[in-house]
Amino acid sequence: MDQQTLELEAAAYRRLRDHLRTRTDVQNIDLMNLGGFCRNCLSNWYMEAAAEKGIEMDKMQAREIVYGMPFDEWKAKYQNEATPEQQAAFKESHKDH
Repeated sequence: MDQQTLELEAAAYRRLRDHLRTRTDVQNIDLMNLGGFCRNCLSNWYMEAAAEKGIEMDKMQAREIVYGMPFDEWKAKYQNEATPEQQAAFKESHKDH
């Protein structure tokens, strides 16, 4: 991969990360139901990329990078209980997984 592609992809990742940080009204279950991924998935991918480079990182460290704060703090401030409709949509969209 050339340097320009690397820089563009990194910039796109940062923009997505920052967008998700500001859209605290969008719940992870909504992201999962519509897009098949959420902030936790993004943090897992980040942690896996770190591991491929020999960088030790645990799940909570990766989540803090994506969420912009400790995960427990984000949950307390912004996460709502999933509605029955959201839960049903999640089951439907993930029944083959």
